[in-house]
Amino acid sequence: MTHSFDRKYWDQLWTGERGQRMDSGEPNPHLVREIGGLRPGTALDAGCGAGAEAIWLAANGWDVTGADVADAALDYAADRAAAAGVVGDVRWIRADLSVWEPETQYDLVTTHYAHPAIPQLEFYDRLASWVAPEGTLLIVGHLHQHSSAGDTHPPSEATATAAAITSRFDPSEWEIVTAEESHRSVIGPGGRPNRIDDVVVRLTSRRSAPQARPGRASAGSPS
Repeated sequence: MTHSFDRKYWDQLWTGERGQRMDSGEPNPHLVREIGGLRPGTALDAGCGAGAEAIWLAANGWDVTGADVADAALDYAADRAAAAGVVGDVRWIRADLSVWEPETQYDLVTTHYAHPAIPQLEFYDRLASWVAPEGTLLIVGHLHQHSSAGDTHPPSEATATAAAITSRFDPSEWEIVTAEESHRSVIGPGGRPNRIDDVVVRLTSRRSAPQARPGRASAGSPS
């Protein structure tokens, strides 16, 4: 089945019963592992959903922007940020990430299972352009699997492999820190175990931050 992943699709998902199930409240464990040791700066959570990752980043000192196309998801996120005491530390933006352009670049750009209305790998290309010099890009996505009848894996257009993602990045411009495919189990609806197949790619921009020019001495300053 082909998914459009447009605003209508996500609004319907987040206003339905499945949206409530997605509102787990826990940050993605890959984010905690990969980003926990970095010095906080500015961060963009692209496709933030109900805001668990953006709120975790804010609670750990990051200046965070959370962007999502679904109003209902952002309503969940704002309520959760207020409950967590970080309401002033996260900016929520409703944005179609297939066409939206930020006004600035970020020290960290991260995404967790976000699927805009463009091909998945092209979306990751867009995210990379939003990373500041020496910044970090963290992609957590659905691992591409060959599903059989009855499987509940995401559709193929919403998945990727680590190799497919990293092949998009010029090694002269990006350092690959993490490129792995992993599997974990969570408890799903009704207490049933659910296997999650993840692809995790973390890259660091090799571009250097511009150096500030030394100020010129005034005419009356000593040499």
